[in-house]
Amino acid sequence: MPAPQKKILFCLAGAFSFVCALGTAAAIGTQLWVKGTILCKTGALLVNATGPELEKFIGEIQYGLFHGERVRQCGLGGRPFQFSFFPDLLKIIPASIHISVILFCMVLIIFTLVGMGFFLYNAFGSPYETLHGPVGLYLWSFIACSCGCLIMILFSSEVKIHHLSEKIANFKEKSFTFKTHSERFADSFWIILACSLVHFLNALLIRLAGFEFPFSKPKDSGTATGAADLMY
Repeated sequence: MPAPQKKILFCLAGAFSFVCALGTAAAIGTQLWVKGTILCKTGALLVNATGPELEKFIGEIQYGLFHGERVRQCGLGGRPFQFSFFPDLLKIIPASIHISVILFCMVLIIFTLVGMGFFLYNAFGSPYETLHGPVGLYLWSFIACSCGCLIMILFSSEVKIHHLSEKIANFKEKSFTFKTHSERFADSFWIILACSLVHFLNALLIRLAGFEFPFSKPKDSGTATGAADLMY
């Protein structure tokens, strides 16, 4: 591929990486990782609420990696509460998983910025065949994509397997028991998925620029060797 086209592809990949770094940084600070509704089970059972009456006992909850908000509905109107994971909820949540998610988010931002720098270096500089060259670009893209996948897997397990929303809803509750009525992953979670897909796309752009995948063997190497042996 001609050099100008390679520069365009590498600049495009660098721009994608920069947008991913900004998106991940923004996602970390929001409350838009999970949105859901919580049912006041105790109150609903006391009045045997069904149908439209049940709506009076269904509140809302949304949270991110550091803080969130829930609306407590127990038949007497909604009461909003703000909560923070650090240090309030550390004793009731799977802290090791939660902290791992935050750390992998930081690693994702770092390697995304590193990848962006090397994309631009390959576009305008004179890289040599080490981690500065195509092998390095594949490596940074692979690490960033893997971090994004790990973030989604860990956070999904925290929410779904460890019932994070229920634990938050029942925090410091003595008289009422709350149960998750519905929950879904919100915008910030899908931003991480989009960033992972962009890093995979960057790897395809490197291949489109004419650089083989690492550890791939040229198809004609065996034929060329055989022809050389016949000549001698």
